[in-house]
Amino acid sequence: MRGVQKLSLLLPPGRSIGSYLPSCALVAMTGPGLRPTAVLFACSMNAVRSPMAEALAKQLFPNQIYVRSAGVRPGKIDPFVDAVMAEIGIDMSQHQPKTFDDLDESGFDLVLTLAPEAHHKALELTRTDAVEVEYWPTMDPTVATGSREQILNEYRAVRDQLSMRIKKRLDWAPPPGD
Repeated sequence: MRGVQKLSLLLPPGRSIGSYLPSCALVAMTGPGLRPTAVLFACSMNAVRSPMAEALAKQLFPNQIYVRSAGVRPGKIDPFVDAVMAEIGIDMSQHQPKTFDDLDESGFDLVLTLAPEAHHKALELTRTDAVEVEYWPTMDPTVATGSREQILNEYRAVRDQLSMRIKKRLDWAPPPGD
């Protein structure tokens, strides 16, 4: 959806543009620069990349965007994720890896996939839905080797890359006064 422009409309108080457009039009409005209302991040095992992205998006857009994450298959909690997210004030202790099948929710208007197999699964699951699916190739830091600090640096790089991409794609602006 390149070249989509933001629209400024005068709507009656309490009414959103969603009450005037069919849902397929709303999905089409989630292109670059336009903020979706419900986002799903997906990776292979919902243990590293997608939970990081979910936590970052929730921190950046509190009470603004509904955010969840899932994996193609179940994974295990990764202590390196806990460590690098704690460095920026995010507590990951409540995260439990889940698969697409474990999701109770539907109605996401944007699915951001961070691994090839997650992208294929998301396309398969949404083929009959009006959902935008984007693939963000994201390195898997679990393949990193070396000292603890070298491995942590790989996880930090993924965290920081995700943060930058989320801010750009979801049109983040710092709160006034920051």
